[in-house]
Amino acid sequence: MKLVTYIDDAGTERIGALFDGETKVADLAAAAEAVSPGSAHPFATMLTLIDGGESALAQAVKILQSVAAGKLPNAAVDLDEIQQRSPVPVPRQIRACIAFEDHLLNAHKVRYRRLADAAPDPEAAWNKFVEEGAIALNSVWYERALYYMTNRFSVIGPDEDIRCPKHSGRIDYELEFGIFIGKEGRDIGLDQAKDHIFGYSIFNDISAREIQHQEMPGGVGPHKGKNFDTGNVIGPWIVTPDEIPDIAASWMVARVNGTEFSRGKCGDMYHDFSAIIADISRDETLYPGEFIASGTVGTGSGLEYDRYLADGDIIELEIDGLGILRNKFVAA
Repeated sequence: MKLVTYIDDAGTERIGALFDGETKVADLAAAAEAVSPGSAHPFATMLTLIDGGESALAQAVKILQSVAAGKLPNAAVDLDEIQQRSPVPVPRQIRACIAFEDHLLNAHKVRYRRLADAAPDPEAAWNKFVEEGAIALNSVWYERALYYMTNRFSVIGPDEDIRCPKHSGRIDYELEFGIFIGKEGRDIGLDQAKDHIFGYSIFNDISAREIQHQEMPGGVGPHKGKNFDTGNVIGPWIVTPDEIPDIAASWMVARVNGTEFSRGKCGDMYHDFSAIIADISRDETLYPGEFIASGTVGTGSGLEYDRYLADGDIIELEIDGLGILRNKFVAA
């Protein structure tokens, strides 16, 4: 299923499932209530659906089939007539991984190239960085699925404006995807990890680059370079794993104002989500409704090209099977 969260005409948050070629939405709560009064609770929000586990998901499938068959016409709405939100407007947790090797190497090159260019002898400074191994990744990165926490309250969804934080002129998109955890677990084995994935969604991790570059030498990870309102974009919907038997084969593309800026493949992750789940859950419980992001695909941001967003830019992130996440950037 492809699951959405949207706002109805009364301003109430509702959840639904796509059908009819992704043109219509089955209102799950309305349909459940029509079939059996008092049975709509699992479909109050996306989190209550996730919390309901396999039984709630199975019930949602039956409801979708009934609505798609025309049996409950009052529970169907047109997708282009609703105001979508992020599929989970406030996830229970957001963990942002850095699982694509090429992106991290590219980021290191950009950072040290800037430092070298500011030196009296840029070429000598650059050669020294290379000789000292500054651009290479630490061995710990290859051993562990590293991540940082980001603000779960700053999430927006498709077609919502991304707003620039103060004192920042280099705002960047990041082409990523992520998973929502569907089942609680601790010390989850590699062979069990996929069973804990509720579904996939596209993630745009907005970054204020000059602020981030000022903060990172502090050694505690991203601070205000990542944490600001509208900084986390998730959507346009959640796609359950049965819809995508091989997510690794999916291509990822970023476009700005219709021009392709970035391209990569989900399967290029050095640490896949099974490894990430196994690592994060060591001695720590993962809960339903947590979101875990992949990190940026190899050349999946403007950082690699020293090219950043301008006021009014339309950013589209597209991943095979996961849809298109579209937003406008509005400068401060």
